[in-house]
Amino acid sequence: MDRLEGMAILLSVVARGSFSAAARELNVPVQTVSRKIAELENYLGAQLITRTTRSLSFTDAGIAYTAAAKRILESVEVAEREAAGEFVTPKGDLVLTAPILFGRLHVLPIVSDFLAQFPDINIRLVLTRHNLNLLDDQIDMAVRIGPLPDSGMIATRVGSMRGVVCGSPMLIAERGIPQTPGDLVEFPCVSSDGPNTTAGWRFRDPGNGSPFEVPVVPRLTTIAEAAVEAAVRGVGLVRALHYQVDEAVAAGNLAIVLQAFEPDPFPIHLLHAPRAQLPLKMRSFLDFAAPRLRQSVRHLRTE
Repeated sequence: MDRLEGMAILLSVVARGSFSAAARELNVPVQTVSRKIAELENYLGAQLITRTTRSLSFTDAGIAYTAAAKRILESVEVAEREAAGEFVTPKGDLVLTAPILFGRLHVLPIVSDFLAQFPDINIRLVLTRHNLNLLDDQIDMAVRIGPLPDSGMIATRVGSMRGVVCGSPMLIAERGIPQTPGDLVEFPCVSSDGPNTTAGWRFRDPGNGSPFEVPVVPRLTTIAEAAVEAAVRGVGLVRALHYQVDEAVAAGNLAIVLQAFEPDPFPIHLLHAPRAQLPLKMRSFLDFAAPRLRQSVRHLRTE
């Protein structure tokens, strides 16, 4: 039997939690997954998985073998990359992901310059409103705006981003300028869906620095780009990340208010999964992109 194939299928079952989910991921019949696991168990002379109609559980032998299989497959991957020259010459395919508007404004120009300098590297830039799972979605590197969960990923900080509240000149002329977050009850508001949004709008007390939230009942809730456009049209005040409103503020179509109460800026990171050895294509992009991203968003209060 092909033990490496069996190990890969076993790890997919572990990651997905069921034979059927692993079969969908591998694009093979579920019977194939079941047969390959059975062949692996017969070869080893040990039961790895205890199967019921509702769930899977792993025996002690299964847990130990899974850990060893993961190490073996990682070593094989490194050996293959070395044989292909990926650790010697920057080349190959690179998959990146970033928020849609931030990616278009700040990542795409850097990617374009990088491709001009590294002709043997091809990039797939996935722009999305939701954070993708780097391992499950086979992403090499991601731009993340906001606090990072304790995921074991390797993060390179490239700055930080203000969270601001803005209103159109027409709305401010009609309603006045809010002096404190408590004044928001007198204003129509527009909210956006996204990974950093909450039911209440977050602020920071300028006196003692303590964070607090103000409950807001939005007149409109939509994606960030549409929320900013609605604010430009005078629908209401909008809370957004600074890069999302930068062009509108510069053009005079929106004005930032409540600046003294802004929360702590959101960190910006380049994120990738831990590896025994980082492929040269990823190291090259990280070294190329990190300083350029810092410079690109410096005026948006970055570090």
